[in-house]
Amino acid sequence: MNRHDAIFLEDPPSDDLDRMLAGDLSVDDYVEAADTEYPEFTGQMSFLLRKMAAQGKIVLAVEPFLKHLLEIHEFFAEGGTPAELNPDTDQFRVYAAERDATGGLLAFYRAAASGSFVKTVRAVKEFARLDAKRFVLRDRMRAKALAEKVRLFQSSYVEAGQIHVYLWRMLRAELELEISVKPCFLMMPVVRDVGVGRHLYGPGDVLTLLYIFHPNFHSPTEDLLAARALIYNKVIEKNEITTSIDTHPHLRNELETIETVRQLSLEDCRRLFPYICRETTENAKRQVHRYIRNEKGAFSMLSVAAREKRPEAALTE
Repeated sequence: MNRHDAIFLEDPPSDDLDRMLAGDLSVDDYVEAADTEYPEFTGQMSFLLRKMAAQGKIVLAVEPFLKHLLEIHEFFAEGGTPAELNPDTDQFRVYAAERDATGGLLAFYRAAASGSFVKTVRAVKEFARLDAKRFVLRDRMRAKALAEKVRLFQSSYVEAGQIHVYLWRMLRAELELEISVKPCFLMMPVVRDVGVGRHLYGPGDVLTLLYIFHPNFHSPTEDLLAARALIYNKVIEKNEITTSIDTHPHLRNELETIETVRQLSLEDCRRLFPYICRETTENAKRQVHRYIRNEKGAFSMLSVAAREKRPEAALTE
């Protein structure tokens, strides 16, 4: 951030953000109002951004998809209905993408609750396709909005989650040859130093990226990635880890979880799913590690014969 004139955040504009950056709102009050999933990280990042702003850096929140989404929530809260949204507007396109992706997510929850591995894997794939469409719309909208602003500065830092690779392509297309656009994966030097794994993309992210760049992608790889995503999402740490941060606990957990599920075949995931789908993260992790330690084929549990279907090579009922 220090090397750039402007910093563009992956957030919708807000008065609270502007007040926090100006020092008129405390970081603690800002974080509390934001109700963020990772308050410790958000707090430290807020202090850093305030420092950047005090040094004369321009800090702007540019995320039109999320901006429209907040406006839609407010519109509905005030009694508005979907039928009143103009189909020819970005606001409606955001509504439709969010509606479809949320519907896919609810379908996944229903499938997972049913206990059917086949239906749940199918629901993972359907949600990933809908999520990919939402990401494409979001990145296109953000690239267009960013292109108008980065032209105003000598150099710009654009904050983006690592799954937004499509944003890089879209921003580069918007700017053509005017400005060089370079992706920077901030955690890669640490990934190399840690020495575990090769990247920070879990199987669900890989599946979503495949659908982003190849919307018509169909392959047995889909089923394997979706099945591994089911296991990954059960054993990955969900809460913010605030101890021993110098050892990069979140990164290590992600890398180790990615490497763990890479050892599982489709049949392995099918066998594990009934035993971990309703377990806590810690219990699910123990079950998976136990399964792998026992060389998978030697896996045994109470009622295994009653709960496990016959082995099959294909993903069928």
